[in-house]
Amino acid sequence: MEKSVDLETGRPRSRRRRCVRWSARAAAGLGLILLVLSGYLVVAANRSHDVRALPRTVDSRPIGRSRLELAVPNRAQGRHAGRDSVWLWFPSVADRDQAPAAYAPGPWNGLHLSNPLGQLETSFDDLRIRSREQVRPATGRFPLIILEPGMGFAAPQYQALAEDLASAGFIVAGVTPTGSANVTVLGGHVIKSNAEGNPPDLGTHSGRPQAEADRLVGKWADAAVAVARTLRHTGIIAAHLQPGSVYAGHSFGGAASIQACHDDPSCRGAVDLDGTQFGDVVHTGLDKPLMIIGSGDSCVTGRCPAGARNSTDDVRVAGSLLQHSHGPAWCPIVAGTRHFNFSDYGSYYLALPLRTLLALGSVNGARATRTIDRSVIGFARFATTGRSEQALTTMRRCS
Repeated sequence: MEKSVDLETGRPRSRRRRCVRWSARAAAGLGLILLVLSGYLVVAANRSHDVRALPRTVDSRPIGRSRLELAVPNRAQGRHAGRDSVWLWFPSVADRDQAPAAYAPGPWNGLHLSNPLGQLETSFDDLRIRSREQVRPATGRFPLIILEPGMGFAAPQYQALAEDLASAGFIVAGVTPTGSANVTVLGGHVIKSNAEGNPPDLGTHSGRPQAEADRLVGKWADAAVAVARTLRHTGIIAAHLQPGSVYAGHSFGGAASIQACHDDPSCRGAVDLDGTQFGDVVHTGLDKPLMIIGSGDSCVTGRCPAGARNSTDDVRVAGSLLQHSHGPAWCPIVAGTRHFNFSDYGSYYLALPLRTLLALGSVNGARATRTIDRSVIGFARFATTGRSEQALTTMRRCS
């Protein structure tokens, strides 16, 4: 029996009907996918506005927060040349009438990811912290910790760590390097990063990138030391500082912290949070207490944990630093973490697929923060008092 033919297409009509059915099904399937996706994005956007708090601090001590701009060497950025934004966290007097401060006030809210990805991230307006502004420091003198961010990051993106340290009895000065941070605010103006302060090929240990990293580490270290010295005679905490400083930092800020401790005779110790090391300190070593905390997939401690991508450069550089160093050194690795777990990103609500795009490990964010912060606190107490806490005595020493 001869099949009927469609005069317009020349195809058998039965095949045309199948094509129509397949097209209808594909359109229906696509429509269903778009409907589900739209619904998911609405739910994720709504959840990003849920009130969320940073992890509970190790101590219930009241915390104050203040911001100022300080002159630093070797920082060029037009009319804002030679200045960095410095955030302070400190033990404070109790003032329950003063509401907790905003996580990222005013133009600092520009640290939030822009849309559409920003709809998948915790709204900073709905992120609760413990710090209060316009409160007086507590009576007494406290050790100073200079906190350096990772490349592109800013001091307020480490408030979970800063609040923990302040609650434990430290004064924390978070430096945001102008020109290197993706966003900083000076005089009410937003300043973006530039190629000089944040080179695109930074991070490898050879050729021009190595030279650029060594140059920048020196500049960051100079600025950190300048901030530590300036704070002793400027601002509301000057009269509350003990002698000496501990330098701590994440990623590139960790490398700068080791270099700053090397350059500052009054340094008590240095903490490197998951940062491969740069600067001449790699070849001369450090004669002060040192802690390098590695994530579960990095080799910055000189040892590559199981599952980490082996980096011979990171192992070699850490080995050189530790071989030439003469102070006590600890090299713990926090299993289940990745690079961004050392910042506040581990405390944010991050919907899929955003979370998978960021270097966050499988471990619970609050648990990772607690482990990292207690390690830093234990080390800082040892560096400033000479007393070892249990958290430090059970910690892995560098090999």
